[in-house]
Amino acid sequence: MNAVPKPEPAGAVLEVEALSVDIATPRGPLRAVRDVSFSVARGETLCIVGESGCGKSITSLAVMSLLPAAAKRRAKKLSLLGEDLLAATPKRVNALRGNRMAMIFQEPMTALNPAYTIGNQLMESYLVHRGGGETKARERAIELLGKVGIASAAERMGQYPHQLSGGLRQRVMIAMALMCGPELLIADEPSTALDVTIQAQILRLLADLQKDLGIAMVLITHDLGVVARIAHRVAVMYAGEIVEEGTAERIFASPRHPYTRGLLSCIPVPGRTARGGRLGTIAGVVPSLVGDIRGCSFRERCAYARAECEAAVPVQSEGAHRWRCIHRELPS
Repeated sequence: MNAVPKPEPAGAVLEVEALSVDIATPRGPLRAVRDVSFSVARGETLCIVGESGCGKSITSLAVMSLLPAAAKRRAKKLSLLGEDLLAATPKRVNALRGNRMAMIFQEPMTALNPAYTIGNQLMESYLVHRGGGETKARERAIELLGKVGIASAAERMGQYPHQLSGGLRQRVMIAMALMCGPELLIADEPSTALDVTIQAQILRLLADLQKDLGIAMVLITHDLGVVARIAHRVAVMYAGEIVEEGTAERIFASPRHPYTRGLLSCIPVPGRTARGGRLGTIAGVVPSLVGDIRGCSFRERCAYARAECEAAVPVQSEGAHRWRCIHRELPS
C-alpha cells in the first residue's frame, strides 16, 4: 500500500472522547456505540471501518446531532474547533451544521428531495447560513458544481434529482456539503451505491477537494480498498466500539486485533491470492448489543480467545497504534 501523504501538524478540528449512544428497545437499551474516542485534524482523513451494523453511521449521526428520538447520546467531550457541542443549544447546533460541519449522506439516490430542483437544494444552506442574496448563492452553487466535475453546471441547476444519474447525484451531494466551506466533512459510505468506475472518481474527487480546501474528513466505510487509497488514519469498529486505531500504513502492515486481521484476510491480494481460490472469512455472528456487555465482544468469533477475554479488556499501545485485546502480539 502506498501511504497517503500526511498533512502538516495542526490542532484537532473534531475531538470525540468516550462517546456512547444507547437506543431504547422493548428488551432494554441497545448499546449501539460504546466509549468511542477519536480526533481528526485539518487536512487529515480518518477512516472509520467495520462491517454493517457496527455503529459507524450512528457515530457520525451522534457527532452531527442527528440521532433519532429513541437514541440517547453521552460523552466526556465532543468539540468542534474547541467549541463544546454537548453544551451547545439546538439553535447553535443548527448554525454549525451545514456551515462549519457538513455531512455527505449514504444513499445519493434518496438523499436529495425529489420535489425541488438541484439549484434550490444547493442554495438553501448558503442562504440560511451566509445570506448575501440568491445571486451570490447561485454563483457559489455553479462554481462548486463545476469543481466537483459536473459539466454545464448552470443548466443542471434547473434540473430535478430524477434527471441525474447516481454518480451525478453523489457529486451534487458533495457540492451541497461544501457550499458554506465547512472545516469538518463527514462522508458516510459516499461510494456504496455506485459502480466501480464512478466509485473511483468520487474517491479521487474527495481526496483532491480535501487537499485543495484543507478540510478535516471522517470517511465511514466497510470497504478496506477505499481505506487503503484515501486514509491517513484508521479506526476499526466492531460491535459499537473501536477495537484498533492507527495510521493506515501500520493497520495494513501490522494489524494487532484479531478482527482487523480477519477483515484484511477477506481481501484478495494481487499476486498472492490464487484465481478461483477461497477468500478468508470471519466465523460466527455479531453478538447482541442489548443489555449489559462484558469482556471482549469478539471473543466468541476469535481463534485466539482465552478465559480472561470475559473480563475487562486492556487497551494495548505502541506509539500512535492502539488496540483493545489481551494479546500484545498475535501468532502468525
